[in-house]
Amino acid sequence: MTFFKSLLLAIIATLMLTYAFGISLIELFNVSFYMGHQEVEPLKVISLSAIVAILLVFAALAIVLSVFGTIIFSILLVCGGVLMVGVGVFWPIILIAVLIWACTRQKTVTN
Repeated sequence: MTFFKSLLLAIIATLMLTYAFGISLIELFNVSFYMGHQEVEPLKVISLSAIVAILLVFAALAIVLSVFGTIIFSILLVCGGVLMVGVGVFWPIILIAVLIWACTRQKTVTN
């Protein structure tokens, strides 16, 4: 399952659970939400809270991916640089070792 497909399924599950639990709690405790002097519908209250929660999850995901992505990218750059320097310095030895291995390996005979 790809990352974005999993993320989409997680968002849908979050919305459905928020709606189900939110409506249940509002009906269970008989809570009314007012903005100014007007009562706000429960669905609007729950929808707004779910959207805010999803936006916070996206912000946290962006921060985590950027921090860990930068760290992993830096580590890969350092390892790649060390590998390139190693090959650049030791290429004659590596070439001779490959030639010796190619010439001296035992060939199996198939019947």
